Amino acid sequence: MRNLPPNMADVVSLGFVRSRLAPTPSGYLHLGNAVNFVLTWLLVRRAGGTLHLRIDDLDRARLRPAYLENIFETIRWLGLDYDTGPRNSKEFEEHYSQLHYLADYQALLDDLRTKPGLIYACTCSRTSNLPPGSPSVDESGCRSCHATFATPGAAWRVRVPAATPVAIVDGWRGPLQVDLAATMGDFVVRKKDGLPAYQVASLVDDQRLGTTLIVRGEDLLPSTAAQLFLASQLSTTAHFAHTQFIHHALLSGTGGQKLSKSQQQPLDRGILGASHSPRAVYAAVAELLALPDAAGESLDTLQQAFAEFEIKNKK
Repeated sequence: MRNLPPNMADVVSLGFVRSRLAPTPSGYLHLGNAVNFVLTWLLVRRAGGTLHLRIDDLDRARLRPAYLENIFETIRWLGLDYDTGPRNSKEFEEHYSQLHYLADYQALLDDLRTKPGLIYACTCSRTSNLPPGSPSVDESGCRSCHATFATPGAAWRVRVPAATPVAIVDGWRGPLQVDLAATMGDFVVRKKDGLPAYQVASLVDDQRLGTTLIVRGEDLLPSTAAQLFLASQLSTTAHFAHTQFIHHALLSGTGGQKLSKSQQQPLDRGILGASHSPRAVYAAVAELLALPDAAGESLDTLQQAFAEFEIKNKK
């Protein structure tokens, strides 16, 4: 496996560690989601930190009760524990749904609007704001439309200057730079339906939870860059720059494509509906981390996976 850290014990520095599992109820959880959960759990438990279950449910169009329940079922199936967060769907809806925090998200959006020239409204299509590669964003689409913040159905976007490098200190890969303009373009912070976009909601949630460690797939590096850029604009979120990040390699499906809930077929029920056992997840994590038992043949339990992780990371 490429780009493995020499010692995962060095990834989580000394001090208080608080991380989160952050699934979305927009489909059934797949093997990649499960591997991320186990990897996050291993890192947090080895550091003696705390783990929160945060469910991102602002995509109301794709949310289904079965998807929400699948999150709790998958966590129980994997044998994972967490310290704070909802224990079932009812408790989630009553106390933890992101809908309870809409005022917090709007407060951040309002603060961003106070920064001259940073946020603008547009009604143009998504293709008008793709990363540069054809006409410059300044001359195409949204920046030249005449929408205002009061225009019904207008999205709010961040004006990203050309060649905006964002530095990321990644615990897996080391120091990185992501060109935000090239990877994200003028990204949305408030959607056309009036709800906050993922980049804003995730930033606010992590600030509220006191998150110090974020474990994500490498496909979310542009999102990390977007959130760091947003956080740098405001004094109230500047501490987000000190968050530790780990962007791990992704698992591929049978055709070599990235595993994705959006690609699920009608009869696909995710990892719980496949012919898998938790052992297959532990084996995938062992391979990802290059544990001594990378084949996973003896990793029948989460405790064994943790023991192998400990052995590899003994100083």
